[in-house]
Amino acid sequence: MANERLYTSRRSNIVEALVVKLKDINGAGQYLVDLNNQVYPFLKFWDEVDEFPALHLNAGSETRTYQGGGYKDRFLVITLRCYVNEEGAQEALNKLMEDVETVIEENSRLEYSDAQNNVFSTQQITLVSIDTDEGVLEPLGVGEILIEVQY
Repeated sequence: MANERLYTSRRSNIVEALVVKLKDINGAGQYLVDLNNQVYPFLKFWDEVDEFPALHLNAGSETRTYQGGGYKDRFLVITLRCYVNEEGAQEALNKLMEDVETVIEENSRLEYSDAQNNVFSTQQITLVSIDTDEGVLEPLGVGEILIEVQY
């Protein structure tokens, strides 16, 4: 690990690792929805989404807490936007969001790689909030999940 950089931001690396895990949502086993690999590491607005259901992620603000001995805790906020297009959109959206929450809970210590392919894991992923359009766009449904990743 001679090229390891301990305290650099790894925003895109963490988002990419989450995308890989979220692509497991395939309607089989414990999952209620089949995303058909429609998971992307960038945000789109509902009027730009062509295929449903879909999930788009975006890294937001990042903060640091400085500890003793030069150690830093990093906290990254990630927005996960969920899109569905079907009758009963709110029910479909709730199922998709349940699946997303399952993936987040099961991968709280998410492994990811940095730019030099060194492998790390997050300390904790916390679900901060869940919000939906409450049926305003029916038959479209848009939900937003905010998570905080400590690494």
